Amino acid sequence: MISRLKGLGIVLAVLGLAFMAAGAFAFIKVQDGQASLNGFSAAQNVTLSYDENGKLGGEEGDAIMALLKNDWKYPVVDAELNPNDPVVNTASEYMYQLATITYHTLNAETTVVLNEDVTAKDGTVYKAGEYTFKNDGRYWTGFDRNNPIEGAARGQIWTATAHALIGELGVGTVTAQALQLGLGLAGLFAGVGFTFLLAGGGLVWATRSEDAAVRVARRVEVTA
Repeated sequence: MISRLKGLGIVLAVLGLAFMAAGAFAFIKVQDGQASLNGFSAAQNVTLSYDENGKLGGEEGDAIMALLKNDWKYPVVDAELNPNDPVVNTASEYMYQLATITYHTLNAETTVVLNEDVTAKDGTVYKAGEYTFKNDGRYWTGFDRNNPIEGAARGQIWTATAHALIGELGVGTVTAQALQLGLGLAGLFAGVGFTFLLAGGGLVWATRSEDAAVRVARRVEVTA
């Protein structure tokens, strides 16, 4: 029985070392990914703007944060918004930058020019001329394309650049969150490995003491 427990302890210790090695490998890969994400943002000079008091976004900061927290229900982590490190490299920073671009697009203004009178499907006639169009919170799908003014304004406000930037920042958010999950898995592997190693080492230590006692008892019996 003692030898079996000792063997089990050795197996647990080996498994513990394997889990700790996996945790170390995962941690190294997470650090590599984080360094790459930092370098990508720094190369593009993607940074957040803080004022001298550390307030994010200036006068529009509260409105942008409200869009992010209230409209999109994103769980912003305040610790990830660091005025001493304005480079966008955390999930909350990526989402805030994404919300900033979206906020300005939702509130953008453009001029639509109709070169000739246009009759819509409902019979409404829109005279040729220039029209100032205020977006007023419309997303890409919120425009009435049967209205020639809204139809033209949609492409002028929700430009390919806006879509591309939002898509790129969305990828950055997912990447940052994946790195957070990777860090959590690294900690989990290390914790499980330490538990196995501690349990295995404890079994080996305990069985050594019992094994020594058995050997002493046997010597006493032989001597007697």
